[in-house]
Amino acid sequence: MNSPTSPTGSSPADQSGRAGTDAVRRDTASAVFEEAQSSPSFGRLRRSQRTFATLATIAVLSLYLLYVLLSSYARDLMGARVVGRLNVAFFLGLAQFGATFLTAWLYTRHADRRRDPVAEQVRQDIERVLAAGPYGADQTAGVSA
Repeated sequence: MNSPTSPTGSSPADQSGRAGTDAVRRDTASAVFEEAQSSPSFGRLRRSQRTFATLATIAVLSLYLLYVLLSSYARDLMGARVVGRLNVAFFLGLAQFGATFLTAWLYTRHADRRRDPVAEQVRQDIERVLAAGPYGADQTAGVSA
């Protein structure tokens, strides 16, 4: 069967060299990425992400839950006027936006300082192994740094 890019009359056997090379390249990349995922650097990167995301989610949801509970059970407190017609509930509602923006800023700061340098090192290790040529046992040590 001829493929759309093959010359008329050529057989799949004529193109098997290229297809085999592509398959080897995919297998090589898969093996390198799997090894990179099992490296200590990648583990630190994932742990850092999970820890920050978990703590930030708990903090923001706790603030929101506190706002809802106060609105339900402390109506006198929430209805207390602060400035003119603006009450405590209004300012605590605005604080939800502040908490969201603060969390986004902290996330960016955390990523820039802690995760990005480790991610860059992992990426460089992967690229170095892939650029070295065919995947071999002697090149696996570069990824697990």
